[in-house]
Amino acid sequence: MGIRNVVIVGSGCAGHTAALYTARAKLEPLVLEGHEPGGQLSLTTLVENFPGFPEGIQGPELIANMRRQAERFGAEYQLAHVMSADLRTSPFTLTVGKETVQTRSLIIASGASARWLGLPSEHALIGHGVSSCATCDGFFFSGKDIAVIGGGDSAMEEAIFLTRFATKVSLVHRRNEFRASKIMLERAQQHEKIEFIPNTVVEEVLDPSKKEVTGLKLRNLQSGKASNLPVSAMFLGIGHVPNAKIFEGQLDMDQDGYLKTTNNVFTKIPGVYACGDVQDRRYRQAITAAGSGCMAALEVEKYLEDQGIE
Repeated sequence: MGIRNVVIVGSGCAGHTAALYTARAKLEPLVLEGHEPGGQLSLTTLVENFPGFPEGIQGPELIANMRRQAERFGAEYQLAHVMSADLRTSPFTLTVGKETVQTRSLIIASGASARWLGLPSEHALIGHGVSSCATCDGFFFSGKDIAVIGGGDSAMEEAIFLTRFATKVSLVHRRNEFRASKIMLERAQQHEKIEFIPNTVVEEVLDPSKKEVTGLKLRNLQSGKASNLPVSAMFLGIGHVPNAKIFEGQLDMDQDGYLKTTNNVFTKIPGVYACGDVQDRRYRQAITAAGSGCMAALEVEKYLEDQGIE
């Protein structure tokens, strides 16, 4: 295969955009798609907030369009998961299955995976009322009752945001204490539309047979009592896990494992850039991921040019 000019790890909005820009720059990028090709958008139904689609577009369709556009300019895609990476010397070495890939530059766009409860009924209804992104999907449940799961700042932020649309937001948390900061917790507690349901777990999401969320089967952990909560949507507010474990000890990370970058996309190693949700814990939108993918690609182009590589 020889030494590649650029390898992109991940195939969500950030990865596809980086592929498009580096392919148009004739750098012949190799995109390693990862364990979740298409990223979180592949789990989303209608995307209404990506510019250029006034009627909205299905998440998987948007991702497929991005890939086709990058392939048109020569981007190469490989359905592969990176097992390990050696960034100590250039060219960098990635272990992909039983093979190794060497590259002069690397764009990490491996994203972050939402934490789920792990229920079969939950998984069956992702994109049909079960979501991990209030800003993406909250609008679809205007005038409905909604549940948010979690007890940290993420859950409070989701619940407060969703009050713009929902008639009522039920915040379900397995403990009596909340990890959220005092100011966020008070803000949520004082909101007239938010009801707290502590010491409670979700046992089942109803109703996969109807292909929509109609309610939650709950169990109180103190009394053991089961109950049904009628809602039209369930939003997970229990955080995300950045897909960056293979870079531990080589790149700087924050306490939650997000890659640290300077000037938007620079890691501490020259020639290695990070973009999208693997380094963005704040915005986590398709459009911001695409924008940072563009930035990473332009920096790669400049880096290789400075190295004298045409």
